[in-house]
Amino acid sequence: MQEPLGTLSAVSTVPGSSSFRQPLRSERAEPVATALSLAAPVLSAQQLIAAQTKLSRTLKRSGDLAFSLAVLGLGSPLFLLLAALVRISSPGPVFYVQRRIGRGYREFGCIKFRTMRPDADRLLGKLLAQSPELKAEFNKDFKLKSDPRITPIGRFLRRSSLDELPQFLNVLKGDMSLVGPRPIVRAELSRYGRRMDEVLAVRPGLSGLWQVSGRNNLSYSTRVKLDVSYARHRSVWLDLAIIVRTVSVILFPRDRGAY
Repeated sequence: MQEPLGTLSAVSTVPGSSSFRQPLRSERAEPVATALSLAAPVLSAQQLIAAQTKLSRTLKRSGDLAFSLAVLGLGSPLFLLLAALVRISSPGPVFYVQRRIGRGYREFGCIKFRTMRPDADRLLGKLLAQSPELKAEFNKDFKLKSDPRITPIGRFLRRSSLDELPQFLNVLKGDMSLVGPRPIVRAELSRYGRRMDEVLAVRPGLSGLWQVSGRNNLSYSTRVKLDVSYARHRSVWLDLAIIVRTVSVILFPRDRGAY
């Protein structure tokens, strides 16, 4: 299992300070485990938003738009190829849209290339009813490691994270950002407890600390800590580092917990 970003120490964002300053040497050397401590007071969504300067929010949104337009434009041949592979590999639609919770508790349709059988939702209930082991695994992480519903091309798309490329459309619409906390389903809200307001003070990300730090190899409590840490300490430097690591994950799809 890959360790969380050991050198990407989060930079504090407090009112009156710039969230884009270069971290000090001591900050860069600080392990992320220290930054992931949840002992700090719970901040409201309004406090977190107020702590970000208008310039930082404008630059982040501008970067989201520019990068997404570039990827959708230059990557259109790849998108068409993957769409054709999904269509050929199994009957059903090319895209799968799932309701997720976004900034300010607003629901949106999260778009992915379909990686499962068309009857996946119906089949899930049947599988969980027949197997207490699968039910316990799903209730723990909302995923099944050896999910029989996944198609052959779907397994490749998930392992390489290419199934998430259509989420650039979500970024263009303003539902998501390039980097942010994981977009979660409503059933996961209770897992975050009092800190859900902090996480949902920012747009969920196409990538984030969780995606480049081991994904499903991490415990759920670590996922929560990573999301809270990003919400509290986001900065342009952290975003850039996560984007670089994301490219590495896509180009070299080793076992990073994607399934």
